Amino acid sequence: MAFSRYKSLATTVKEFQITYAQDDFLTAVEFQIPLSFREDLEFVMREGVVDNSEFAICENLVYPVLKEIWKPYYQQFTWWSHQSLTYDDSLSGFPEYILARRSPLGKIVFDQPYFILVEAKQDNFDAAWGQCLAEMIAAQKLNEDEQITVFGITSNGDRWQFGKLFDDRFTLNRTFYTIQDLDSLFGILNGIFKQCQKQLKKNNLII
Repeated sequence: MAFSRYKSLATTVKEFQITYAQDDFLTAVEFQIPLSFREDLEFVMREGVVDNSEFAICENLVYPVLKEIWKPYYQQFTWWSHQSLTYDDSLSGFPEYILARRSPLGKIVFDQPYFILVEAKQDNFDAAWGQCLAEMIAAQKLNEDEQITVFGITSNGDRWQFGKLFDDRFTLNRTFYTIQDLDSLFGILNGIFKQCQKQLKKNNLII
């Protein structure tokens, strides 16, 4: 799994000659979180063992949030879990989660990737971003269009950080969000989904 060899953000930036910047580029769009979701997440966090392993964090904290925000967009996008992402020998592996355009051939066909999530294992966000940026570069190359913005997330289940890749410029959002403030987190995620949706419409890729 070649993505895992990228151990820091600086390593990936240097190898692929990506310009690095920081900016608060995200715009929140209000999202009505169902009460049932709030209650279920609160119960799991209070009574469950949610962070004893990498798998537990993904299953209990990360994926439930992604699944809920994806529901209104399922006709345009598909979430893929541990789907193979391969451009070449240097850019290949299995990201935790990928948001891709829903293929007109059906949900079983992997299409253009727009959004990558990498777990920050052992709270190492620098290593997570090194890997995530490499995966974002692979997605950009597979899309064969550097004018499509590819978004990235790194998360340890509690803290969520966001970045974007456009052309050869990677921007890390200065502000991070936490699962303790669901409204802000969902607002930011919904804003990113809206931007991905806008790109589909711009390129006449809505099915």
